[in-house]
Amino acid sequence: QVQLEESGGGLVQPGGSLRLSCAASGMRVSLYTMGWYRQAPGKQRELVAWITRSSWTNYADSVKGRFTISRDNAKNTGYLQMNSLEPEDTDIYYCKVFSSSFEYWGQGTQVTVSS
Repeated sequence: QVQLEESGGGLVQPGGSLRLSCAASGMRVSLYTMGWYRQAPGKQRELVAWITRSSWTNYADSVKGRFTISRDNAKNTGYLQMNSLEPEDTDIYYCKVFSSSFEYWGQGTQVTVSS
């Protein structure tokens, strides 16, 4: 049984930082691509960042230089380090592990950036 458990969201002031975690069970995250997505009410779900099996990373233009995606294979957990947060980063964030033939989603964690 595959599960992705997200944590680390919360309320932070503009300019602050949060680290989101995506702990996997039932599969090895090191074998597949992991992505982080976000979605605000009334908007399309947006791919924020991803990391491949070979550890290539990429980011949406809106978060480049501010967010860092990583994983700890020993803990079977992926992370999204978010720095210099802005109000427009306020969204529900979802992690996903996927290949060409399957995908698994986390339950989502709320990130709110506000004064």
